[in-house]
Amino acid sequence: MQTTVTVRGQTAVPAEIRRKHHIKERMKLEWIDDGKVITVIPVSENPVQYARGMLKGAGLTKSLLKARAEERKLEERRDGRK
Repeated sequence: MQTTVTVRGQTAVPAEIRRKHHIKERMKLEWIDDGKVITVIPVSENPVQYARGMLKGAGLTKSLLKARAEERKLEERRDGRK
């Protein structure tokens, strides 16, 4: 999606993005410039509430345990234990 920057340096957030990320009128946006890419992050009034559920359903523990088990098997094969 593209938007245009006005003479005053303003731009609009496309409606689809506003709906998807629950961006409301007067909500603050954080602009991060890493030198190559500009990232815009909606800032919640309550950051803890905003972060709640971010990792929900990610299965990070299961993924980590699975990856460690696979690494262990590879090491055992490499060392001739199995």
